[in-house]
Amino acid sequence: MWWENNFVNVKGKKLYLEDKEASKVAKAQGTPVYVYSKKQILSNFETLLNAFAGKTSLEVKLYYAMKANPHQEILKILKEVGACIDAVSPGEIAQALRAGFNADRIFFTGTSLSAEDLKLAFDQDDLVVNIDAEEQLELMKEVREKWFKHKKIKVAVRWNPGIGRGFNSKVVTAGDKTYEGMPIKFGVEDKKVIGTFTKASQYGFIPVGLHHHLGSGWTKQDFEAVKDAVDKMVQKAAEVQEQGFALEFLDFGGGFGPRFSLDQDNFPVKEYVEYICQRTKKSDLGVKTIAMEPGKYLAADAGALLVKVEYMKKSYNNIFACVNAGTFNTVPRPAIYAGAYHHIVNCSNVNYGKKERITVAGNLCETGDVFGKEIEMPVPKRGDILAVLCTGAYCKSMASDFNLREIPKEIII
Repeated sequence: MWWENNFVNVKGKKLYLEDKEASKVAKAQGTPVYVYSKKQILSNFETLLNAFAGKTSLEVKLYYAMKANPHQEILKILKEVGACIDAVSPGEIAQALRAGFNADRIFFTGTSLSAEDLKLAFDQDDLVVNIDAEEQLELMKEVREKWFKHKKIKVAVRWNPGIGRGFNSKVVTAGDKTYEGMPIKFGVEDKKVIGTFTKASQYGFIPVGLHHHLGSGWTKQDFEAVKDAVDKMVQKAAEVQEQGFALEFLDFGGGFGPRFSLDQDNFPVKEYVEYICQRTKKSDLGVKTIAMEPGKYLAADAGALLVKVEYMKKSYNNIFACVNAGTFNTVPRPAIYAGAYHHIVNCSNVNYGKKERITVAGNLCETGDVFGKEIEMPVPKRGDILAVLCTGAYCKSMASDFNLREIPKEIII
């Protein structure tokens, strides 16, 4: 099957989670339940890190975007193999510290930050704070002067290069507006970058890096635009250094992920890494480090949600598998983002026998509470276990208790 990996695989006609029969895992743990794979997370991390091997002499840092999945054990797994953390809130900083990360391995990129947010971040020695707006510096200055007068605080600048890409308008994070017309709130406008570095230095901060993030869910069609953003990043870094600011690192953010569907035209991650390495080498900027912020790439295909079919329903020629979970409480992406797809398989009959178009419906009072619309699959029966795949990222971390339905437990195998 196109979706098989170290974690999800088929033996006979049954789904296995590594070496465990998925239906038996569901019976032992109860449903709904998230299941995560340490083996797949490590495989993804190694694959990405190896893409840099032999292509650059610079240090490579992979900052896990923990908003994808902040599970403590996942953080500990990644810590042990040398990952760093991309945190976007004080709560995520605290979670990373609890998992054993030193503050110098945490990059804090927040937006619309309060004085309390900044105070908590500045309190961590050697943590790098990413500046999201030139206007943010006034508040940063006030916090530093009030509580951290003589402290050396490293900062970077989140630059908005004017190029944004994402599978849905809601996840485009650069440019002036999304393709649906929503003004984009993130990053420092191009013409304000040098001024932001200058003001940060004048206010006693130590500028050390330049960062951008274009959006999430890139496909192959985005590659030329993403390469253009790399070129712009290298050019902007040169302009910054010409003004006397010695950059330690360039952070190219995240945006790429695993394969979610059969017809997905995957973003060429290895070619992207190679292009970054070529451009940074050719530029001779003198930076020490190349950074990236993978989130869903590391965690998404290392997770599966197991749900039980409570009954089958037919209505106006529609066939529904009615399951004991709701999207908002478990896998919000299909309900929030048009175009978000998670493949669904019957754990006891993955691909055997006559198929019908099945809509997998959740248990919430919401028409959009559908895990999958008219999926071609063998007709499930009452009591069957279905697996919703690629649910290791932006599922549990985005889940709510809508309708006062509980958020499922998580296990790691």
